[in-house]
Amino acid sequence: MTSQPVPPRAPTIAHESVLHDERRVDPYFWLRERDNPEVLAYLQAENEYLEQVLAPTRQLQEQLYAEMRARIKEDDVSVPVQRDEYFYYTRMQAGLQYPIFCRKRGSLEAPEEVLLDQNALAEGHSFCKLGVYRVSPDHRWLAFSVDYAGNERYTLRIKDLTSGELLPEAIPNTAYDAAWATDSRTLFYTTLDEASRPFQVWRHVLGSDPAHDALVYHEPDDAFFVGVHTTTSRAFVLITLDSTSTSEVHFIPADQPERAPQVIAPRRHGVEYSVEHHGARFLIVTNDQAVNFRLMAAPIATPGREHWRELIPHREDVLLDGLTAFREHLALYERRDGLRRIRITTPEAEPLREVAFPEPVYTIMPGPNEVFDTRTLRFTYSSLVTPPTVVDYQMDTGTWIERKRDEVPGYDPALYESRRLHATAPDGVQVPISLVYRTDLRREGGNPTLLYGYGAYGIPSEPAFQAQRISLLDRGFVFAIAHVRGGSELGRRWYEAGKLLNKKNTFTDFIACAEELIRRGYTRPEKLAIMGGSAGGLLVGAVLNMRPDLFRAAIAKVPFVDVINTMNDPSLPLTVIEYEQWGNPAEREFYEYMRSYSPYDNVAPRAYPHILATAGLNDPRVSYWEPAKWVAKLRALKTDNNVVLLKTNLDAGHSGKTGRYESLRETALDYAFLLWALGEDGGQNAER
Repeated sequence: MTSQPVPPRAPTIAHESVLHDERRVDPYFWLRERDNPEVLAYLQAENEYLEQVLAPTRQLQEQLYAEMRARIKEDDVSVPVQRDEYFYYTRMQAGLQYPIFCRKRGSLEAPEEVLLDQNALAEGHSFCKLGVYRVSPDHRWLAFSVDYAGNERYTLRIKDLTSGELLPEAIPNTAYDAAWATDSRTLFYTTLDEASRPFQVWRHVLGSDPAHDALVYHEPDDAFFVGVHTTTSRAFVLITLDSTSTSEVHFIPADQPERAPQVIAPRRHGVEYSVEHHGARFLIVTNDQAVNFRLMAAPIATPGREHWRELIPHREDVLLDGLTAFREHLALYERRDGLRRIRITTPEAEPLREVAFPEPVYTIMPGPNEVFDTRTLRFTYSSLVTPPTVVDYQMDTGTWIERKRDEVPGYDPALYESRRLHATAPDGVQVPISLVYRTDLRREGGNPTLLYGYGAYGIPSEPAFQAQRISLLDRGFVFAIAHVRGGSELGRRWYEAGKLLNKKNTFTDFIACAEELIRRGYTRPEKLAIMGGSAGGLLVGAVLNMRPDLFRAAIAKVPFVDVINTMNDPSLPLTVIEYEQWGNPAEREFYEYMRSYSPYDNVAPRAYPHILATAGLNDPRVSYWEPAKWVAKLRALKTDNNVVLLKTNLDAGHSGKTGRYESLRETALDYAFLLWALGEDGGQNAER
């Protein structure tokens, strides 16, 4: 790390605000001015600076990209999903960025019918993301939507699968869900308000002018997102209303699409529930008087709370995540001891069996399960060592049928080992750590290590396989996941203990995990890097302020780092709905707590590790200016000679590039930065 190019310096323009009698001056507030040419020029200058700093790694980036691409089975086909007499699947073709959506009728030997080629949709666009992809019940129509900017505002189209023609209507400003009525002529969809919140449900009749579509539901409360989908039985269209702590569900018989929606149970603050249909009743998973959720049943004719009947009671040691309802079985998705599990019961929740999994650390993803009258449950199994494996599980017998395991050319799982450790947090709580490494790991305290964390919204960090990660493992890396509070790995209380006025538990848990990896001899601070994205980027920013000495490098992907400014601006997407996640700074107690950890507000004159931050110019979730302001402030105040880099995707959003090859290039840049920052030469050990 000798002489480096001169970084850009963002001009400072004082912007004063006063909240709870505290005067705050933000010198980089002007970076919010998206239409200001100086803002775009600054972001471009940061991109150029990053290219200059990482110029010595260009060959390494190409090497990493080539390695990761070589692990892709370029010509590949998904496991078909049968609906009625059709088999639906996707296939990837060598050299193409996006999937091709296909089906066959009658048997897998029948001629292929291409329904949608996303590569054709993407022609002439640097970004292309599908939102809705729904085939009508009669299999004639395809509803699909596309986002070409990364701002998550989709345009909904309908294709006649008989003629291959698009219907003339194009419905803009839609969200990423839709539901067909039984008649295959009526489509329900959702639209966005000015803050990118799905807030309305509309009913469209094929071939009609969308200007005449009927408004089915309007949600005036800014704290609620609206969604729409059909039950597995296809008998009902469900309108879901969710804040971060409260739910409400309305239903419409799918064969009576013009009926007004009927509420199942009116919202009660702090009470969440989700709904499935089974026979003459609804099945309801709820936290009503049950922190870890319980299973209830209610008659369709009288679905209100007063008619709910308990099928599975609350359990202190098991989180009920959800279920899939079949005619003769229920598949219950549960979380116990930090791992996701599946339990099979009768429709009355009488226990039949628990699915047995072959590894001590793993994860599963249910579905797709689109057939109600079946005895087969489909899920995808993987671990930090095992590639994604599609399984058809026979619920009657417990037979496990492996339909497909992703092929990873050149990969031998026997060369890698996965473990589960625990770190002790400052308050004595045991925090799980999942890690993976090669079996020939040095483990002398000098292993380069990447520690990942998220810890928000109750979303668990699953120990899942990622083929790109092999390029790090084969260079002697340990990859670890800190299952910090704020996720739901250990149940609902694990989530509650990492939000609102408990948020700092997330950060101290993560620091404890880093210290445990060092204590056990896996790594040392000079070889330890950390990574997180979005709310995980908040985690990265907070711990860098708290313990910058503990790490050598950090990657913060689209990081939520300007907490107070964002949460004090209700015009921004997500702000109002997330008051129950982070708090409302208009209330002094929450303001003072946020002020104590907000990464941007706590940057100080101190030494920081090497930092790579990323942003998406069109990101509706974390505005590009959050990482841009953070980087500018870090560079102005830090006292060391380490680099702070900002990479802004100027034509993408929250998730970066969409094509499978372009996304690999982004990962190659991240990994090259890590190797460069940790002083690794980038070569793979000859003995490995």
